[in-house]
Amino acid sequence: MKTQSIVGLLLLILFTSCGISSYDNYDSPESKLEGRLVYQEDPIRVSYNNVTFELWQSGFGSMTPINVTVDQDGSYSSLLFDGDYKLVFPQGQGPFMTKIDPETGSDTIFVQVRGQQTLDIEVTPYYMIRNPEFSVSGITVSASLELEQIITDTDAKDVEYAALYISKTSYVDTRTSIVTQTIAGTDITDMNDINLSVDVPEMTPTQDYVFARVGVKIANVEDMIFSHVEKMQLD
Repeated sequence: MKTQSIVGLLLLILFTSCGISSYDNYDSPESKLEGRLVYQEDPIRVSYNNVTFELWQSGFGSMTPINVTVDQDGSYSSLLFDGDYKLVFPQGQGPFMTKIDPETGSDTIFVQVRGQQTLDIEVTPYYMIRNPEFSVSGITVSASLELEQIITDTDAKDVEYAALYISKTSYVDTRTSIVTQTIAGTDITDMNDINLSVDVPEMTPTQDYVFARVGVKIANVEDMIFSHVEKMQLD
């Protein structure tokens, strides 16, 4: 009995080792799909790690999506195996509407991945931030911007508010801001002349610079659209 137990244990170890080895022998994905979210070649800047899309690949049994996260500058990158994928935005993702392909009648994008590939994804934002400018005087950071309404038909939405965000790091949004100034959409009298300013509070540890960014919240849309990030040297 003791001998049988030892033999059984050795067989179990052998089979387990083979199983682990078979998993270890799978190659890692080496192809890359990268690009940006764009509107007429202008990047769609969003909040970091909030906007995602899905890549679906058929032919591998039970299908599960590969989730790809969009960076705050509108760029994305994903390591993949070569293959044919369907690119889909889950409902409610992003401060934009996806494009409908007239041939398929769907917003699904078919992507062939072979080696390194760049794909800019064209979307239609509700609004675009135009000509954002930042300045600093002492501890006061100011910003000006224009807003262009892109979607003006029955799918149009109002501006809930515009905001100036100040962060200690280059990641700037509602989660990282140390001080924020907002203006309600109903208080915006001229979409071509929106101005915001805020005093930077004392920081611990202290630093003589901050990062600024303006964002716009659209009514009934979860994700905001943002400007670029600007590093501001405090006087």
